Amino acid sequence: MTIAAPLTAQSGIHPHPTYKTDIAIVGAGIVGATLACALKDSGLSITLIEAQPQEQAASKRQAYALTLMSGKIFEKLGVWEEILTQIVKFDQIQISDANQWVVDLTPEDLGTDHLGYVGEHGVILTALQQQINQSEQIQWLCPAEVQEVRYFDDFAQVWVNSAEHPEPVVIESRLVIATDGSKSPIRQAADISTQGWRYWQSCVATTIKTEKPHHNVAFERFWYTGPMGVLPLPGNRVQVVWTAPHEQAEALQQLDEAEFLRRLEYRTAGILGRLELAGPRFVFPVQLMQCDRYVDHRLALAGDAAHCCHPVGGQGLNLGIRDAATLAEVIKTAHTQNQDIGQLENLKPYQQWRKPQNWMILGFTDFLDRMFSTDWFPVVWTRRLGLLFLQKFRIGRYFSLRLMTGLMGRAPGIN
Repeated sequence: MTIAAPLTAQSGIHPHPTYKTDIAIVGAGIVGATLACALKDSGLSITLIEAQPQEQAASKRQAYALTLMSGKIFEKLGVWEEILTQIVKFDQIQISDANQWVVDLTPEDLGTDHLGYVGEHGVILTALQQQINQSEQIQWLCPAEVQEVRYFDDFAQVWVNSAEHPEPVVIESRLVIATDGSKSPIRQAADISTQGWRYWQSCVATTIKTEKPHHNVAFERFWYTGPMGVLPLPGNRVQVVWTAPHEQAEALQQLDEAEFLRRLEYRTAGILGRLELAGPRFVFPVQLMQCDRYVDHRLALAGDAAHCCHPVGGQGLNLGIRDAATLAEVIKTAHTQNQDIGQLENLKPYQQWRKPQNWMILGFTDFLDRMFSTDWFPVVWTRRLGLLFLQKFRIGRYFSLRLMTGLMGRAPGIN
């Protein structure tokens, strides 16, 4: 563990070791690590507080769809070259309604070389960690757990329990940034309320080995019980995210392997041939959540700590990556203008920038799930008319892809 130099002037106030930093980032997952990388050349000192050791944090078995905008952000941060060699570019998105009414979206519809990427958690986070570890401006405090945060006029105190210290460590910071997940203790302690709801569905996520090549195609297969995303991975593997009502999702996890694969082969219409499990099955509930505010005095929220959406379309992590890049840009602008980076007025541009864009994606994913997760006849024909429109008119495919790839709306410049 390495942390910033101790504040000897504070030693008489309380007996706990006290350290000073400009920014304390609580949560060093992909969003927190992206934010740290985006700030590494800002001249600001940064302390990353993470509950798990770096290797353990990177060992999570999960894969994500990455948008074209996320790729642009990682490229500007200098980590993309390392990531790109270990992930898959997908050249086609195939949308279908109950194995019928198939619509293919291709790079020609958008005027790009490809439509997105699929990367595993460990690949992305390890590349970010390596970049962070080369910076003298960024220090780690891990494994460690935040006990409480105290806010004052000119700074905040983050009280942290660390295995390497017998008593709590106090981090004195000009700004605290919470990237600590949808149940963010930092957000809850700050009494920031949220809007939204839990869906009637959960997701079963797993990695599958396929008999037939996936040809770098990403599938979004809608069914009246919920959508299924099938994302191509290296080594003739795919990541499956199968949405179903809670009880059905739990039952799918508990099925014996042969029956689970038989049902999955049916849902994928045999396109990928015979399937084999290449990892455990995880179940997680899904929710739509939006915070009433992303910023407060000496505090900012990013990623799942600020918002959550349905996994249909693979947008969740990408919203957090854009949050991180945008927040870094706002902070650096304030710093270069000699403004207080923790003052609420200097943080508001981040909220004004990101909150409307996030609402757009939250609404889009909610609409897709509700429109396709029903077998009510009028809705079925309405959505099939929508698919027919996409199939016949390129302009519909163009604007849909602009939204899905993160290219619609104001983009962070990573200045």
